[in-house]
Amino acid sequence: MSQLKQAAARQGRSVADLVREGVDALLQAQAPPAANLRERAATASGRFRSGSGDLARRHDTHLAEAFGR
Repeated sequence: MSQLKQAAARQGRSVADLVREGVDALLQAQAPPAANLRERAATASGRFRSGSGDLARRHDTHLAEAFGR
């Protein structure tokens, strides 16, 4: 912890600020790349059938019926 305090003092920042920055960097490094998410979505597209021929046109109505709204 003393190294963290020293780094904060050197940079003129709070320890909490450095911790938040470190957590953000860690989470960003572990997140799948956006291209991978797009690829996964494109792969899933069209693989499933709703059984409804008008789902794209009437999706709001179908969702309201499904969730009782």
